[in-house]
Amino acid sequence: MNVIETLRDLTAEEYELFRQLVYQHSGINLGGQKMQLVRARLGKRLRQGGFRSFRAYYEYVRKDASGRELCAVIDAIATNTTHLFREKQHFDFLGQVLRDWASDEVWRRRRHDVRIWSAACSSGEEPYSIAMTAHDALCTYTGIEVKILATDISTNVLERAEQGTYEQHRLGTVPESFRRRYFTAAGQGLMRVVPELRRMITFARLNLIAGNFPFRYPFDLIFCRNVMIYFDRPTQATLVNRLAEHLRPGGYLLIGHSESLNSISHPLTYVRPTIYQRRR
Repeated sequence: MNVIETLRDLTAEEYELFRQLVYQHSGINLGGQKMQLVRARLGKRLRQGGFRSFRAYYEYVRKDASGRELCAVIDAIATNTTHLFREKQHFDFLGQVLRDWASDEVWRRRRHDVRIWSAACSSGEEPYSIAMTAHDALCTYTGIEVKILATDISTNVLERAEQGTYEQHRLGTVPESFRRRYFTAAGQGLMRVVPELRRMITFARLNLIAGNFPFRYPFDLIFCRNVMIYFDRPTQATLVNRLAEHLRPGGYLLIGHSESLNSISHPLTYVRPTIYQRRR
């Protein structure tokens, strides 16, 4: 009898163990209704490793001192659905803000760089959309460097993001002028972001709920979109206030359109739906 035939089904007790494990290490709150998701996404991992029960796999993850298998669990559970220029209003806002700053002589005398953080970058669509928007907005201004930090908890999606390569049909949400300027054919129906934009971005793994952020300098804009929907309210409140600490005075936090900061105490000023500014 093979491993697949002898794999025991996920029990409610085992689900609760994984639910707590994922919540403790990623902040993702699965609640009580995601047994099928956990069964499906971790089942493949169990079969690959020859585990005969979810409890045996849980014990293996818990005892793995390297932490690699825990990362694999979180990679499997985390949802990484996105597309280029998702929630386009944010990129329109970004372009306008950058043009306003760059056209201000006082700002240009004080500043020579713009720092932007894509705080849940998934497979790279968000930071590359930021890079295209920033490059286009600042192309007529010299001496302004844009530095984009793109982080995610998933090592798998970060590996894909660094490649900057996407199927051609996925470029449908990219403005036509940007498709011509910022992508080159990579063969087999693939398109790749041009090197000039890839050099603007640094990719790194970062867990948004684990300890203090290791940043020396504040950011002008932080995109933290469509990740807080997986957190409970106390985790959201902690994260928003930590993000605010790393915003430059006058800088902006952008969250997803399905998210809200209502009932969360924070030091940010409402600008428009899903956009907040740190008070000067």
